[in-house]
Amino acid sequence: MDVIRLSAFSDGVAGGNPAGVLIDTALPSTEDMQRIAAEVGYSETAFAAPQGDQWRVRYFAPESEVPFCGHATIALGAALAEQAGDGKFSLILNDAEISVVGAKGADGYEATLSSPPTKSHPADPQLVEAALGLFGYEQADLDERIPPALAAAGAQFLVIALKKRERLRDMAYDLDAGKKLMRDASIITIDLVHAESNQLFHARNPFASGGVYEDPATGAACAAFSGYLRDLGWPHGGRIEVIQGEDMGMRSRLFAEIDETPGNPIQVSGAVRVIAE
Repeated sequence: MDVIRLSAFSDGVAGGNPAGVLIDTALPSTEDMQRIAAEVGYSETAFAAPQGDQWRVRYFAPESEVPFCGHATIALGAALAEQAGDGKFSLILNDAEISVVGAKGADGYEATLSSPPTKSHPADPQLVEAALGLFGYEQADLDERIPPALAAAGAQFLVIALKKRERLRDMAYDLDAGKKLMRDASIITIDLVHAESNQLFHARNPFASGGVYEDPATGAACAAFSGYLRDLGWPHGGRIEVIQGEDMGMRSRLFAEIDETPGNPIQVSGAVRVIAE
């Protein structure tokens, strides 16, 4: 069983978020998938096996299984397109059924996922205070137009919007303290965002819950955040771009298509590049 190594949401020939993809006739045991993900060492590895005319998919971080991973789904879409040709692939996750479209482009592969349904609600003030304390932020740092919220699209995230790009760039925290906060609150990452305009955002995603200090591109968080913007009535114009990973030297570009129906899946797309072994 060979693990394919791809970088999803890449920016040209650089950046993106590395993901492992293992495609086989049957899924390995849970123990083996967790071991393989730890050995690969990326923030997530996707495991896929055919199930009828669909694909059964599970995602593992180095320390835990996650219900849905956007960048690994984008990587999987590229890997399936490379194996079976351009097309739409139906995926059966632990708690949802979604799809991904993979296609060969001029400079590599591109993929678009259709996320699980979205939902959001205001975050508990105590959780917000704990998160602000984790990063050394204050209430005055918050962008009041995008209040702190719990947003979900197959996995749950705490969204915290900052007024200034510089405060996002300054992000630092203690990994063990972040892991405890995220696991206690049942959130996958804390989605720190800054709105440069109504349709362009910068983001950082501490992923301590999975044993990873920071994720350079988080498709599931992009989908959840997009659903939250829709719930807020934000003037997104049907499409946003999220630049992530820039402050860790892995600039990534994520694009989201947003329709007007509350709860509907979000279409998240990006480029995929092969990681040289």
